[in-house]
Amino acid sequence: MPDAAELAQQALHRGLRVAVAESLTSGLVCSAVGTAERAAEWFAGGVVAYTVATKQRVLGVEPDVDPCSPQCAMQLADGVRELLGADIAVSTSGVGGPDADGGHAPGTVYLGWATADDHGDHLLRLEGSPEEVVAETTRRAVRLLTVLARGEHPAP
Repeated sequence: MPDAAELAQQALHRGLRVAVAESLTSGLVCSAVGTAERAAEWFAGGVVAYTVATKQRVLGVEPDVDPCSPQCAMQLADGVRELLGADIAVSTSGVGGPDADGGHAPGTVYLGWATADDHGDHLLRLEGSPEEVVAETTRRAVRLLTVLARGEHPAP
């Protein structure tokens, strides 16, 4: 499980509310974040939106947006940040494998991020089993939240 200790420290120090939207990771990012120190004070929560219909209905992903795309990742992060009233949010979406899906190779992952002033995405090209892809995605999502909590602009 990724260590969210610095995320907790930064969120508490800066008075931030944090949110997560997950597809590929199916709740693992929320689990990692939710076990950090005093999470009830700064972790607004998360949404696992695995199906396209849920992404659209709950988090406002626009119709016809590819679920494995930068647009989807950013819309997921924006949607959960707004839905849960958070200051910062990240999202995970992609293809864990072992097979390609929708024309995307296994290990094609997008992390989305959103703040009140900006949003963006990071493309990850990961290798390994589906379990390894999901574990690395979870680790990188927690790291991305930590960067945002520091007030830094995330580098690709």
